Amino acid sequence: MIGGLRGTLAHKEPGRLLVDVGGVQYEVLVSLQAFAALPKEGATVALDVVTHVRDDAIVLYGFGEPAEKLLFAWLRGVNGVGPKLALNILSGIPAEDLRGALGAGDVPRLCKIPGVGKKLAERLVLELREKSGEPREIPGGSPAPSAASEEALSALVNLGYKRGEAERVVESLPPELSLEETIREALRRFAR
Repeated sequence: MIGGLRGTLAHKEPGRLLVDVGGVQYEVLVSLQAFAALPKEGATVALDVVTHVRDDAIVLYGFGEPAEKLLFAWLRGVNGVGPKLALNILSGIPAEDLRGALGAGDVPRLCKIPGVGKKLAERLVLELREKSGEPREIPGGSPAPSAASEEALSALVNLGYKRGEAERVVESLPPELSLEETIREALRRFAR
């Protein structure tokens, strides 16, 4: 597997570049964020690389910074997110902003990324919030819901309660409750 490349930037175009390493040119797919940070053609470039092997091709995905490579790996771990969609997400938002949006549970911000709908944004937050750090307050908004609140909300929706009603009930509960206590109290309130 190829983990990194250092060579001459032979050609670049948005999302794709060729890196000449000792006379061999490797085609590397990059996010638009990484593309914007590249030097001019002919300059030396060093990229971290993820090698993706498919039945019909071996594809190299390149990253100019370790944070972007880490987020790429996290995104690929989410059900329904392949390498192309992960790269598309990284093209639509800088790595640090993505990490902040995931940590804050900022679904509306994630929905602004091309190719990311509300369901996918919610799944990304649910699966990656803990990895991206402590929940933070969304600028200009209310505090991000706790992980227990998000999981309780998901459980209530899976039990058949309407999402809007479940959100109102969960938001009215004290945030320090555990997941089990949150679900139990929410079910009690629905039973009234």
